[in-house]
Amino acid sequence: MLDVSVIEDAEAAAVSLDPIRARLLAELSAGPASATMLAGRVGLPRQKVNYHLKALEKHGLVELAGERRKGNVTERMMRATASSYVISPLALAAVQPDPARFRDQLSARWLLAVAARLVRDIGSLITGTDRAGQRIATYALDGEVRFASAAQRAAFVEELTRGVSALITKYHDEDAPGGRPHRIVVALHPSVKPAAAAAEHTRPDLPAGHTAQTVDKEEPSP
Repeated sequence: MLDVSVIEDAEAAAVSLDPIRARLLAELSAGPASATMLAGRVGLPRQKVNYHLKALEKHGLVELAGERRKGNVTERMMRATASSYVISPLALAAVQPDPARFRDQLSARWLLAVAARLVRDIGSLITGTDRAGQRIATYALDGEVRFASAAQRAAFVEELTRGVSALITKYHDEDAPGGRPHRIVVALHPSVKPAAAAAEHTRPDLPAGHTAQTVDKEEPSP
């Protein structure tokens, strides 16, 4: 079972979003189960559970884990193919976000478009390398910083931009034989509180015009 699986097909995405099938996926991500076992957990007839399992299996969201005999019946034990799933923007290819359409580093919506592209690209890389039986070289930096003021945040962003741009200038080699381009995305946004703790807050406490900041570089800074 994979930790995370990427759903790129629109039909598979629709199947996974069905409430009943999503519940079955959650049950099967915890461990293998038969249609009879699942029927008792979700309160549906076994025949209906079987119907939904076949749809999930058709799109590669669940798979056969084994079989077991129960009296005169052989039960199919199914399991989820991953512990969790991410729907790629490729599932909505015609309307997927395109960060190239506009570029506003202080726009939360542009940050969302960049994040969607990140999900799409990494998902495609994972799918391709899985099929080829290869590994993909990736790196992620995840941290949290508490700013004393908006001015401190602005100073941090400016310093971060200078630092990342300097690194890009240092290591970028347009003419390197066999070189491979890599995309760099550094995102800064307010931490999202757990749903229970954030129930009384409908939106992050942000000054107007300062919703998010991203640095997205492909070429060295001039």
